[in-house]
Amino acid sequence: MAAKIIVLGSLNGNFESAFKKLAPLHAKQHFSFAIVTGNLFSAEQDADSLSRLLNGQVNVPLSTYFTVGTNPLPEQVMERVEKGEDVCENLHFLGKRSVTKTSDGIRIVALGGVPDKTIMGGQSREQHLPLHTADDARILRGANSADILLTTIWPSGVWTGSNIPLTPENQTAIANSEEVAELCSALKPRYHFSTSPSDFFYEREPFFHPPSSESDDKPVTRFISLAPFGNPAKEKALYAFNLQAREATSSIPAGSTVSPFLARANPKKRSAPHDSGGQYGRFANSHDHHGNGHRARRRKGERGPLPGPDQCFFCLSNANLDTHMICSIGEESYVTTAKGPLPASDTFASSGLSFPCHQLIIPLPHEPTFRQMAGDADRIHQEMNKFREALQAMVATQSRHKLGAVTWEISRQTGVHLHWQFLPVSIDLLRKGLVEAGFKVEAENRNFPPFQEMELGSAVNETSDYFRVWLWSDDGDTGIRSKELVMRLDKGFRFDLQFGRRVMAKLLGLEDRLYWQDVVQSAANETQDVGRFKELFKPWDFAT
Repeated sequence: MAAKIIVLGSLNGNFESAFKKLAPLHAKQHFSFAIVTGNLFSAEQDADSLSRLLNGQVNVPLSTYFTVGTNPLPEQVMERVEKGEDVCENLHFLGKRSVTKTSDGIRIVALGGVPDKTIMGGQSREQHLPLHTADDARILRGANSADILLTTIWPSGVWTGSNIPLTPENQTAIANSEEVAELCSALKPRYHFSTSPSDFFYEREPFFHPPSSESDDKPVTRFISLAPFGNPAKEKALYAFNLQAREATSSIPAGSTVSPFLARANPKKRSAPHDSGGQYGRFANSHDHHGNGHRARRRKGERGPLPGPDQCFFCLSNANLDTHMICSIGEESYVTTAKGPLPASDTFASSGLSFPCHQLIIPLPHEPTFRQMAGDADRIHQEMNKFREALQAMVATQSRHKLGAVTWEISRQTGVHLHWQFLPVSIDLLRKGLVEAGFKVEAENRNFPPFQEMELGSAVNETSDYFRVWLWSDDGDTGIRSKELVMRLDKGFRFDLQFGRRVMAKLLGLEDRLYWQDVVQSAANETQDVGRFKELFKPWDFAT
């Protein structure tokens, strides 16, 4: 049975009015327990109200947990706590550094106070002081998991990759630390509660952590910072929710982002690994620079080890993931913008697109082919196709049917991580057959196998490698035209992994942008283009 929980922002000594408000809510909702974030008591606590609380004259309507905030606990409170007693009936001190399991089986990990910069090592001793050390946070990582993480301060960078606005003033005012970020990343709590120092409420989109090697579970964290109770701005200071103990997360909620702490784990960018054909690059079109990668190794018939999910630049579990480039995340796949896009930001400006719109559709599983996704292939292909159709509809509508789209896929059993590349293209080039001819002529010029018109679907039963391309257009009058072309790849020739980009560069007159490494944008420009894309894609984004 799920526990029904209510969380309150800092009471700052106003516990009498808070518990009076909580009583009728509890009578109606029957909460399992309550949690107070931040300060239960004020720095200069009113002696009369404190005396009434300690004497049992203040009704605490249900089991309520709290930790130390930014104010020290009153001495009378500490006297009871040090004896192992509750403050009063139903009011329980979690401790400044603690792991607690409630009667409902809910696991609460608490770290109260703010970092004590004067202590370089060791643990804090005094439970009543609003300070903790870096070692306090590190020790709590040993809890391994948490249903609820309660901290006084925010984890550093939790706003990274979020679309929830946070004003510069609020961001500056927020106390935060890397140690709390590392603690959240280690415990992967289902809920992380903190308190806002001023009168504002913040709830970030859910974010998911990479699955562990022992489990396929996809841990999801919801970070929520409550405004102080009774704040004059009337910002949200109460938060109620249901939580099932030991419930595994089987799917990622719509609108979620990757963990904001992944990119912070190793701020130094690693160079992207390559397979023997150069099929690697962070969201970068699967091409080695100028096609010359590791030729000496190929001549010897050797290849290096393929990267696993933690090093794969298409995997969400990679610590070096450029989260600012991710545009939409579904249940089985996600859409990102390409690094070093073939079109420039103004290539399609006359057609209504003020960004490159070179997108990648990437399945979540770390597999090189649909066949190797086995029983999940049909479901994953269906969602990827849904993303492709949504992108096509957006391009046609926004351009007033001046643009169609080309999407291509390279499926190789010796590849790294399957993905599709999507590009807008003039509808005239499509309707006149020039795009189809461009692919076929380039294949003939390189003595590649001929294209065949066929529909592979999820290709779960395909045993051969292949290159396929979808050609799609909608002129708004005669309707939609679509065609799927497939080229079988065998071991009798070396396939050019830049083939799709090379063909499209010629058709779009962008041969000077053939190599993605030559046209990589700044992070600021990438973020700007992603923002423009998201705004236009909203009507078709089924994942939000």
